[in-house]
Amino acid sequence: MGLKRIGFISAVFISASLLAACSGKQPAGAGAGGDTLVLKAGFSTSASDPRVVATELFKEEVETATDGRIAVEIHPDGELGADSELIEGIVNSDIDITASSAGNFATYAPNVGISAFPFLFDDFDEAWAFVDGDVEKEAEEELVDYNIRVLGHYDNGFRCVTTSDKIGPVNNVSDMDGLIIRTPENQIVMQTMLLLGAQPKVLDFTKLYDALKNGEFDAQENPIPVIYNNNLYEVQSNLAITNHSYDVMLFVIADDVWDSLSDEDRQILAQAALKAQAKDRELIKSQTEEYIDKLKEEGMTVTYPDLAEFKEATSSAVQIFADTYDADLLKKIQ
Repeated sequence: MGLKRIGFISAVFISASLLAACSGKQPAGAGAGGDTLVLKAGFSTSASDPRVVATELFKEEVETATDGRIAVEIHPDGELGADSELIEGIVNSDIDITASSAGNFATYAPNVGISAFPFLFDDFDEAWAFVDGDVEKEAEEELVDYNIRVLGHYDNGFRCVTTSDKIGPVNNVSDMDGLIIRTPENQIVMQTMLLLGAQPKVLDFTKLYDALKNGEFDAQENPIPVIYNNNLYEVQSNLAITNHSYDVMLFVIADDVWDSLSDEDRQILAQAALKAQAKDRELIKSQTEEYIDKLKEEGMTVTYPDLAEFKEATSSAVQIFADTYDADLLKKIQ
């Protein structure tokens, strides 16, 4: 190839690169032709998990309302990474959408996990009123500084403890003593387990099933729909209905993607997110009620400990985090 020809190709390449740089950062899933915007949505859980099912509805609503100008590409089962990697992917614009427990965002905005304090709510209606209100909204404001915009509040349910056959069922706080229990990277949940006498250790959810199967943990804690939908009953024998922490999930989009959209398209995504949120909550509430019987059918022993003892053991949690969370927010939840 001649020198003139090489020089011409180099010039074209440099010009194209400059044009791309001047046009701003594209969303992670943007189509090469620019005609269709493809939003990549990643999840750590299976396709049957309510967060994924709800996002299928979000996808349908968005694609229908935009006549396919915006498409949503859903990746379950940790295809794009574990929860921490998915959130980091949003921050770095490597993916566009995810949903994860609020506490998993604490690396960027500690106050976001405030709804996870032990025994804060008695039922779903109380929890939903809180997360849709001003306290949660105030806690989430700082996420925008990290390219994270909250579209809605999915639900993960109330967290409960499961144990292996070797350990046996949990009936009271003393049964928690010394348990090596897997938790997410959520400081409130970990502290709650410590106050109950257990030994919390962090592990990505995508690795949890195999770790339990191999006997690396005595126990784990998750909401009932997560336990059933991800087959954890196959590797745990006992379920204690402790409801020790409410687990709101933030359904989020990369803020640079949001900024790139027209007002009309933002409205479409916002409305679709509200419908998806309602779908997710409906599924979580119904599955929480129905799946206890299903877990019994799968062979799990289900116990209902006296929660007054658990509440007393964890009553100091708010004071322990007095220096971590905003004082005004702590006063509001108290």
